[in-house]
Amino acid sequence: MFSAQQSCWFVRKVICWRAVASIAWAVLLLPPITAVFLILSRFHLLHPIKATSECLSLLTSASAIFTLILLCGVILIVGFLNLEYYTVIPTIACSKIALLGQLIHPRQFVNALAHCMMGIIVAWCCAVTIGDRYETISYPCTQSDGSPQMYLNEHHLILLLSGAFVGFSHSLLGVIHNMNYVSFHTVQQYKYLRFKGSLPLVVKCSATEALYSVRNYIFVYFFLGYIPRAWICKTLNLHLNSSVQPLDSIAGLLDFSLLYHLWISALFLLFTWNITQLLFRIFVTEVYSFPVQPSFTEDAHQSLPKVLTDKQPMVLKFLALQDLALLSQHSPSRRCEVFSLSQPGGHPHNWNAISKVCLSLLADLTQRLVAYHDTVATNGRAKSLSTGSERKTSSETSVTSGTEDLMSPRPTLMLKTPASVFARSIVGGPQSPLTAPFTPDLDSPFASPALRRLTAPVEQCSPWFGTVQSPHIMRRAPKLWSTSTDSQANGSPQPSPASVPSPKQEPSKPSLLAQFLQNRKEQVKNFLAKRVLIMYLFNKLPEASSQALFADSQAHIWALEGLSYLVQASFSEDQFGVVQTTLPSILSCMLVLQEAVDRHFKLPHASSKPVRSTSSMGDSTHKTLRFALRATLKTAIYRITTTFGDHLNDVKMSAEHRKRLQQFLEYKE
Repeated sequence: MFSAQQSCWFVRKVICWRAVASIAWAVLLLPPITAVFLILSRFHLLHPIKATSECLSLLTSASAIFTLILLCGVILIVGFLNLEYYTVIPTIACSKIALLGQLIHPRQFVNALAHCMMGIIVAWCCAVTIGDRYETISYPCTQSDGSPQMYLNEHHLILLLSGAFVGFSHSLLGVIHNMNYVSFHTVQQYKYLRFKGSLPLVVKCSATEALYSVRNYIFVYFFLGYIPRAWICKTLNLHLNSSVQPLDSIAGLLDFSLLYHLWISALFLLFTWNITQLLFRIFVTEVYSFPVQPSFTEDAHQSLPKVLTDKQPMVLKFLALQDLALLSQHSPSRRCEVFSLSQPGGHPHNWNAISKVCLSLLADLTQRLVAYHDTVATNGRAKSLSTGSERKTSSETSVTSGTEDLMSPRPTLMLKTPASVFARSIVGGPQSPLTAPFTPDLDSPFASPALRRLTAPVEQCSPWFGTVQSPHIMRRAPKLWSTSTDSQANGSPQPSPASVPSPKQEPSKPSLLAQFLQNRKEQVKNFLAKRVLIMYLFNKLPEASSQALFADSQAHIWALEGLSYLVQASFSEDQFGVVQTTLPSILSCMLVLQEAVDRHFKLPHASSKPVRSTSSMGDSTHKTLRFALRATLKTAIYRITTTFGDHLNDVKMSAEHRKRLQQFLEYKE
């Protein structure tokens, strides 16, 4: 175990200060944004000079200063929620019921409640800033007998409730559109240029979301507006003015001035929150340079090889892999440190640590793809998940043997979508059921009976035992998964483990009670499977499984780029030949992954590109990560083959891999 000082040094020294800087810039931008909102809300076309002078005098008033202080407090809370809830791996729901589970999660409930409270505060500040009929919640009025009485100002109430509604809907949309996902840009830019380029998109998304939120809020208030109005009157001992048209009616809501002020207030609320969110993304994803060889021993835990190999927060892993990809392309001096030997001893510790982590990541993705295809075959027949969890298929066994020397320690970037990038838990834990990428869900109680008949466990005496149930896939299996450490050494493929007969086991006979419970369970499953609503909730979304499978592929993209560029540079910069010792493993790992990725894109919905949404602040780059990974993988192999050329014929590898590599050497792939 690592000390608390070493395990959280990056969060304490880098991430927290970056979050503080983003909040500080959001607070500095708040006065000009408020001034623009004041002008837009109080401007009159018939009296522009008078309206401008009123705005200038109001900006220097005590009420404006107080509202700015409250808005600064809201920005601080929004920044803290960004720091608490953001993640570098998106949470992808593979079914409607999984998405519903995310929406009603207690953590999300706290987030939604906080956004409602902040929405009310911002709406109150907007009401005070607009003034006129929105300024106070009550007003005095003299009755016919001369006694004063306090009446409810429904315009103020509808503006406050609109803030709560917009905050709540923004919180829900954040879960649906993965607004807590922080993506890393491929093209590196200065922070100012990124902010300037994203500002029009923030304005457009905020205006669009405000328009839809106000539309939905008007319908809700039309049917349910009397409930909060009666509760406020009873709580504050206020009365309703019968001479004033109530706003929960068609005539009351057809007030264009009211609709405009509702929309401009919602736009101001969402724009300030989205600006804070944008600044947080820009600052957190800023490139961080890790030293390859630290100058002092006490800073050894901050070096790039140590960060990559140790258990660290996911944001630290991603920034380290990003730094690896950048140094492999643009920093010859740091590449020399990677290729250097330790003194004394003369061992390439830096290269061994970096290459082992990258190869472990690629082998982990390959194993996930193998497990996915063992569950869903290309011809539609699937193997039971419970059967696949009890034994390894021939593909999994061969891949594990081929990368056995590279999988210690285990890879740290597993397919996991944590609720927070800064959670106390360490990566590598059990996979969340909400993001399991396997489809169809055969263990679900609502699986189709026809599909269960197709996915019955295979007999051990069957020739399909231990392999994918397709003759086409069985013929391709030696080409895909015949690699191992021994076969790479002698150049001959190792026989598939599926051909080795396994000892027969005596099946235990279940008891009568177990049979009775199993029959009842099947009856309930068959009954619920016929219900349309149940099937709608539990059916898998078309592309969600493929997206969840490649949710963390940005790490694999950087690993591929880092390895390929380092191997390319080693042709002229590696004085000691440290890269040549692992070149067979690198090529074999990439070729195996290439075959698995090509096989995955033959599945339905895997090759269809989703339409990117431009009306939401949610980042949709995770939906196209699988395409970026496929292009990066092919480019990485071509980068190596182009550099080394015919020298690769002397590299020891299996015959199948050599045949596949020849396709790249001849530019036929």
